[in-house]
Amino acid sequence: MMWGRLAGLGVSSAATMLAPTANAGVDESYVGVMAHDICVIDCKNAWKEPGPAVEFQVNLDAPHFLDWLGSPHPYAVASLNVAGATSFVGGGLEWRWQVGDHWSVEPGFGYVIHNGELNNPFPNGTPEAQQFSDKHLLLGSRDLFRVSLGVTRDLPGPWEAQLFYSHLSHGQILGRGRNQGLDQLGVRLGYRFGE
Repeated sequence: MMWGRLAGLGVSSAATMLAPTANAGVDESYVGVMAHDICVIDCKNAWKEPGPAVEFQVNLDAPHFLDWLGSPHPYAVASLNVAGATSFVGGGLEWRWQVGDHWSVEPGFGYVIHNGELNNPFPNGTPEAQQFSDKHLLLGSRDLFRVSLGVTRDLPGPWEAQLFYSHLSHGQILGRGRNQGLDQLGVRLGYRFGE
C-alpha cells in the first residue's frame, strides 16, 4: 500500500514536470538525487541506511488565504530510497526568498509518513538488537515532521538548480520514545511553470 502511494506520487510528479500544459495551479516541480541518512550534527545514527534517494516535489501556487504567513507555496513530496531503505511521502509549506540576482533560499515545513523502522523488535542488550540497530534508523513514529532548506540558482529559461537539505523527526510531539531522525542532502533540478 505504502509503495503504491509512493510510486503514484512519484509518477504524477514526473508527469507534471514533463507536461507543462497540464499545470493548473502548479508553480514549480523538482526532481533530484539525495544522499540518504547523512551526518549533520549528531553522527551516532548517521550512515546506517544504504542507497541514495530519488526525490520528486510539486509546489503549488501560493494561495491568497496564506498571505498573512508570507505567501508560502503548498507542496507534495515523495522520496524513494533506491536501496529499499526508508522512503516517505507528504506535504507542507515552502517559502521563497530572493537573496540576490538569480539566487533564493527556500525554507519549508511539513508532515510526512514513511515506511522505515519504528523500534527495535529484539530484546535490549542482545546481539540481534545490536545488529538490527546498526543497520536501521529507529524513527519511533510513522508520522514525522519535515524541516527543509533549499538554496536555489536560477538557470536560463524556466529551469533552476537547487542544493536541498531535509530533516525528518517526530520531535517527541508526533510520537514518544525513539527519535533518531533522518537527514538527506542533495541536488534537485526545478522547472518553473509560466516562465
